[in-house]
Amino acid sequence: MHKPLAALKDMAYPGRLILIGLDRAAEHVIVGYAITGRSASSQARKLRLQAGSIWTKPTDEEVLRQGKTDLLVYRAIAIGKGIAVSNGRQTEDIFKALRAEGEPEDILRNALESWSCEPDAPHFTPRLAGCVLPDAKACLSILRKESRASEERAFYPWVLEPGRAKMIATYAGRVENPLPSFDRAPLDTTIAAPDARSLAEALYDALAPAPSAPDYRVAVACVFAPLGDFEDFDAAIINRNER
Repeated sequence: MHKPLAALKDMAYPGRLILIGLDRAAEHVIVGYAITGRSASSQARKLRLQAGSIWTKPTDEEVLRQGKTDLLVYRAIAIGKGIAVSNGRQTEDIFKALRAEGEPEDILRNALESWSCEPDAPHFTPRLAGCVLPDAKACLSILRKESRASEERAFYPWVLEPGRAKMIATYAGRVENPLPSFDRAPLDTTIAAPDARSLAEALYDALAPAPSAPDYRVAVACVFAPLGDFEDFDAAIINRNER
């Protein structure tokens, strides 16, 4: 396991996770997305590669309908001239915004203007989002509830560096009620994996539960996209229900 991913061992329940970085050779942009879930409806999902994108799909339609379907089924990673990633249907607005020229932070701010945290009281799950441009500029963002009357909209732009990545999650990792939101800057990590499959395996293993603890893992997807042509990408997906 990569040492930085070991930080996930201290997060019993991170919810959903986004990772963006650059491989050691500075040849591939890396985007990772992971889902953990506690409820039956959240667990009744898988990730699928379809038409050049990574989508959440149901494994059991009836069980999935016990939850809020609009929060559970969505395009998680969309790939074109730029890459958009999020933990909900806001991916569509981010991907559309990538058509305009601008800095990654401006793209996310414009795309997320009408979005807020998820309407799933009492947790008010944060909205995660990220985007990457062909010039190796990226940004992560999190929209999280601060109080009944206010919401924090945090944006973290940076230029990708070889062998480095940043991660954010929906929750801080403690299993409490309500679940505490992820309330810090993105976690810095190194990337040693040479390809999408290796990173997917490392991320899936890092999310494994402690002995005798519940296994909340649902699925992991990792994309390695060449800097010169994002659409010529390689993807690896691990679905727990298929292991």
